[in-house]
Amino acid sequence: MSDILAIYPGSFDPITNGHFDLIQRSSRIFDHLIVALLTNAEKQPLFSVEERVEMLEAVTRDMKNVTVDTFSGLLVDYAVKKNARAIVRGIRAFSDYEYEIQMALTNRKLQPKLETLFLMPAEEYAYVSSRLVKEIARHGGSVKDLVPPMVEERLSRKIVSTIDEV
Repeated sequence: MSDILAIYPGSFDPITNGHFDLIQRSSRIFDHLIVALLTNAEKQPLFSVEERVEMLEAVTRDMKNVTVDTFSGLLVDYAVKKNARAIVRGIRAFSDYEYEIQMALTNRKLQPKLETLFLMPAEEYAYVSSRLVKEIARHGGSVKDLVPPMVEERLSRKIVSTIDEV
């Protein structure tokens, strides 16, 4: 049997401890995991693609079977190009499930051999989202336990520089 490659896609703006938890756990399940950063020109992220890749590479540096990559377009097309057999998606709440099941079923229709696996984050990260982290940081709150330390520092600098530009 060949190695099983999985893809964990997302925007990771920024990576949270919930994302990191899913990366760690997925890296133990699959032979190889690609953390795939979706580049979407329609969104206005806080961090550039390069900054997000840099942060993802820094926090996954010690995980030998994890690589970071970027993609645009359809996830299933990217997965076929990479010879992936699975997509990993995180689900925090029932509201996530409704969206994710629709995407998983659509992806299955487009690429029947590609499986989607849903993982729940550890309980302490079940409420954490990148959007929430950015909102807390913009209002001067602490995100210490919500993101990796390096991301906390980068987020703090980015928020200050964004405020200085206004």
